[in-house]
This record gives sequence, C-alpha cells and structure tokens, in this order.
Amino acid sequence: MTDMGVIAAGSLMAASAGIGQQLQKQLGQTGVPVYNVANACATGATALRVAMMAIKSGEADMGLAFGVEKLSGAGLLTGGSRKDDSGVFTPSGRYGAVAPTDGRIGTEIMPGVFAQIGMEYGHRYGGTSFELFARISEKNHAHSTLNPLAAYSKRMTLDEIMGDFMVAYPNTRPMCSANCDGAAAAVVVSGATLATLSLEQRRRAVKISASVLTTDPWEESCQILPDVNTLTRNAATLAYEQAGIGPSDLDLVELHDCFATAELVHYDNLMLCEQGGAVDFFESGATWRDGTLPVNVSGGLESKGHPIGATGIANVWEVATHLRGEAGPRQIDGAKVGLTHVIGLGSACGVHILEKSAA
Repeated sequence: MTDMGVIAAGSLMAASAGIGQQLQKQLGQTGVPVYNVANACATGATALRVAMMAIKSGEADMGLAFGVEKLSGAGLLTGGSRKDDSGVFTPSGRYGAVAPTDGRIGTEIMPGVFAQIGMEYGHRYGGTSFELFARISEKNHAHSTLNPLAAYSKRMTLDEIMGDFMVAYPNTRPMCSANCDGAAAAVVVSGATLATLSLEQRRRAVKISASVLTTDPWEESCQILPDVNTLTRNAATLAYEQAGIGPSDLDLVELHDCFATAELVHYDNLMLCEQGGAVDFFESGATWRDGTLPVNVSGGLESKGHPIGATGIANVWEVATHLRGEAGPRQIDGAKVGLTHVIGLGSACGVHILEKSAA
C-alpha cells in the first residue's frame, strides 16, 4: 500500500459508505487521495479509468483500483423507485397527475428493459427467437464449467434453460445475470515505473491500450426508453481508434451479458460483426471458446455473477489472465489482444482494450 499514490474504489450499493477509506483501514492508511466511484454497472470500469487518469496526469506513478459489492438477496433491480400500481389510475398526492408508466410504456425492471432491447433488435433485423437467445445462455453456462471462480459452474441443456422460470420474455432465469457478492482489483502503473520493476513483473504486466467512458448523446427515443446501443457503439469506435486496432485484431471479448438478449445486441454494438449481422455471427460458432472470436469465456455475467461494482474490473482480470497465459483449461491459446465492455443504464458505458506485454 505504501507504493500506491491513488486509490479508486467502486461500489454502487454502498456508494456513500466510503468504501475506499474502509479498505485503507484494513490494508494501511497512507493519506493518499481516495476517489469513491458509483456509475451504475460501469462502476468498476470507471474506478479503473480514474486510477489511470491520475497516473497519466503525473499525479501518481502507481495506483489501486477496485470494485466491490454485497448483492446477494437484492432481488430484481429497477432503474429507480417504483410506485404501487393497482391497475387503475387514482390521482393522489404530489404526483397525482402522473400515472405510473411501468407496463404501459416499457418497463424499468432490468430483465424487462433488456428483453425489450433484444426483441427490438429481432424486429429490426430478423432472425431472433426464444431458442436463439437461450442458445447464447447455453454457450455461457458451458464456458462456466472451466471457471472455478464462477458463481455457477454448471452446464445447462437448452431444454433446461428454456423450461426454467420465465423472468421477462424471452429471458428465463438462467439467461439473467446472477446477483452475488464479489470483488476485483487492479494495480495500475506508469510505463516509467514499470521499467523499474522485476522482469517477471514486466512479463505479467498488461498494457491498457484504450480506456473509454461514454454516456448517452441526446436522442429523442432514449428520453422514454433506454438506448444501450448508441453509447456502446460510440465507446467501441473511440477505443479502437485509441488502440490503433480493429475488431478483427481481437482474440477474445468479455462483454456485458447482463441478460442473454444483451449479449446478442452487443456483438453488433462492439462491431464484432457487420451491422444487423449479430444472429449470423452467433450462428457461425465464432463466440464459443474454440471459435474465431470467443466471447465471455469466463461464463459471462449469467454464470460468474454480476456484483455490480466489481464487474468492470473482473472483466479486465479475465482478459488479462488470458493474455498472461494463466487461464488454465479455459485459456485462449496465443491471446494477445482483448476487449472488455460494461454498460449501466442511466447510462454509462466503459470499454477497455488490453494487450499482452512485450517483455
């Protein structure tokens, strides 16, 4: 801890609890700046970016970014506070002139929001079905069996997935990310500082070639229903430009599959396929661990879980582990470049591109 010049701490549910200072009391109080970050599901990625920015500005040579969440038992997450809805509009109180919109104009319950997003994609481009979305989940649960850190390491058949409890069509329970407790951390150093470390530390170092955070540009449609597409595509475009690469240079991707429907649309948003071609891209087998561009080899959020504040850094850890050649039986052979992606409604999108060390 004495080497850390800055700490960026991410937690959504404990946003006002001073998580960074609490960690200092456990590991060492050195008086360095602590930034406590909350940014929806992009909280962890934002914490990492904050630590990076402090180092790039020259304020610190080494920093710690971490995310943590206690989420087990939280239940269904919504985009805001919900009112009782009896089905009959009765004017009352300060908001008596405003009828609840949930179930009338979309929904703010997360499974419903992302169900709509997947259905909209199918309506626009065709090719989607209940079974197709379930097969995306089948892939991720199959990948989870090689990840000892996944919350659920269990292969599930297509029939099991499709026959499970329906949360929000077409997402059944196994097609939803798992609420769980979790934490992840990363130490970030400047290039000059890295050069002073041991050969083994330099060998295991992973270069962050791009770090991008975007929010929604104004669009008429997203004033009513969330738009996860535009800000993700904008973030991906900027990240590829920063890193000087294109989607074809990627060896693996960890994207934000909060629901199976979300994974499909983000194939397109991250430009892993041609626009409108997400269904064909999945059907080609490319996204499986032995495919041409493996996606969510960790098992994704549907299997490894989604402790909100930790997820952005956990995705970075997963890709970094492959770039180091330390992923064990799930290792993507020869992995040199990977991309991580998280998105939180509100909205915020974080994309990082990582490269294997040249040491």
